This record gives sequence, C-alpha cells and structure tokens, in this order.
Amino acid sequence: MADLGALKAELERNGRLALTLKVVPKSSRNEIVGFLEDGSLKLKITAAPERGKANAEVCDLLAREFGVSRRSVEIVRGATSRLKNVILTRTD
Repeated sequence: MADLGALKAELERNGRLALTLKVVPKSSRNEIVGFLEDGSLKLKITAAPERGKANAEVCDLLAREFGVSRRSVEIVRGATSRLKNVILTRTD
C-alpha cells in the first residue's frame, strides 16, 4: 500500500499520477483520510454532491495537497459517483 509521500514522488518523477478515490460528501471538513484496503484514497469533503460542488472541492483538495494547479486535476471517471478516477498532471 502506498503512502502520500510515495504518490507525490511518483507525480514528481513521471509528471502524471492516476488515483482511485472514495469520496465521502457532507463531512465536517475537507481532508484526505488515508488508504482503503483496495488501494484507493479516501477523501472527506464538506460540500454536498450537487451541481458539481463536491467535485470542485475534491479537485481543490488534491491540487493543494499535491502542489499542482486546480486545472491539472481531472476527474476522468465517476463524476456522479462516490468512486472516482482522477488524473493529476504536473505542468512545470
């Protein structure tokens, strides 16, 4: 099982990182909780899953945590699901 440091190093090395996420909306705060047994990353988000608010917070949280721009975070699968596939791209 990976850790956040290893994921950040992979992004730095390859310039691209694919993540599988499990998102819990309407939580008390925005945070990365940790890894699940299947290797997916669990996130808690304060926004409700309506009109893209939760997805925007997911992208903002990942951009901040991994040091990339908000536009470098793309939800490629699961925009209307709690399970999401996301790609982060380093643009510098």
